[in-house]
Amino acid sequence: MTEPGPVAGLVHGMGKELVEPDWAPLTGGEVSAVLARYGVGGGHGRAAGRTGHAAADGAGTVVAWRSPRPMSAAGLARHGTGTVFVKRHHVRVRSAAQLAAEHAFAAHLRAGGLPVPAVWRTAAGRTVVREGGFVYEVQDVAAGTDLYRDAMSWTPYLSTGHARAAGAALARLHRAAAGFTRPARPPGVLTSSCDVIAAADPLAAVGAIARRRPGLARYLAGRDWRRDLARDHLPVLRRAAPLLAGLEPGWGHGDWHPSNLTWDSAGPDAQVVAVFDLGLANRTFAVHDLAVALERSVIGWLDLAESGAAGVDLAATDALLGGYAEVRPLSPAEARALPAVLPVVHLEYALSEIEYFAGVVASPALADLAYDTYLIGHTRWFAGPDGAAFLDHLRQRAR
Repeated sequence: MTEPGPVAGLVHGMGKELVEPDWAPLTGGEVSAVLARYGVGGGHGRAAGRTGHAAADGAGTVVAWRSPRPMSAAGLARHGTGTVFVKRHHVRVRSAAQLAAEHAFAAHLRAGGLPVPAVWRTAAGRTVVREGGFVYEVQDVAAGTDLYRDAMSWTPYLSTGHARAAGAALARLHRAAAGFTRPARPPGVLTSSCDVIAAADPLAAVGAIARRRPGLARYLAGRDWRRDLARDHLPVLRRAAPLLAGLEPGWGHGDWHPSNLTWDSAGPDAQVVAVFDLGLANRTFAVHDLAVALERSVIGWLDLAESGAAGVDLAATDALLGGYAEVRPLSPAEARALPAVLPVVHLEYALSEIEYFAGVVASPALADLAYDTYLIGHTRWFAGPDGAAFLDHLRQRAR
């Protein structure tokens, strides 16, 4: 839930620029029809949202704010009795069954005391409604202040206090996730998993995923992906997989960064109030989820594309890991696995992003960017001096 930025209608791109959205924005009439499926009638009020460009129609329902995240259409909608968060996915990106797994995990976390927004259900007990080629979900608005709603992907924490609080909150999520035994969601568009990085034969695992994902297979057929992964990823994967093999799998958030959290103030020592956006949640490992949390927030990836260099926020790294350890200390095996997993923790999401650009929205240039800069470039960075120094820092912490 982040602000669209200074130009209405544009969304976050793959870099620092704002771009045209992949999907049409939500409308008041559309949302009103969706809410009716949940037994809610249209409201009567009309007020401008925080961005100053609220949209109202359909029995008074007002889309007060639209998310700038590019791969779905989402926003806050005001109706007759309150405000809700509504998200629309194309069925080629998310199916009702995939969302049902995510919502079951959210319910488990809420039952375990983690502050996750409640997912709405229809009278028939379903958490998802379908209209044409789209599926919709409706959630309560997360409590707290959305400090990072303007933030682009890979935005750093504003303070070490925020990083520490986020680390502690992630540890609480992992504790609340205990006992959720639903099988892992299979690889798909815009998903994350451990199918490749924990595999005995990672190249065969990628091939198996591609055979089940025609859009990804068509793209990879034009790239020498086996050579590229063998060169840049296989040496890392051969170190990481045995370390993961000894760990207990479990469900995690999958996309832990500051704009998926709300806060109790705007101060540097603010605490996390709520956690949202479980769209990448899956059954992986706690240390995999922790590596994602570092990868998403402490490395200047957006600078890498522009300058060829990416800085590392070691203070935020230590604060996040310290906050995590205060709630759930890493085992020695997990501490050893963290630096081994980090250089390839993005691998499976990168493949799914390539499929999204190549097979869903037909953007070959962005598919190439996801392949060259994200899938390959990020792992290569860890083999360079800055990345190697960062991994050495984590190894020293593990000792």
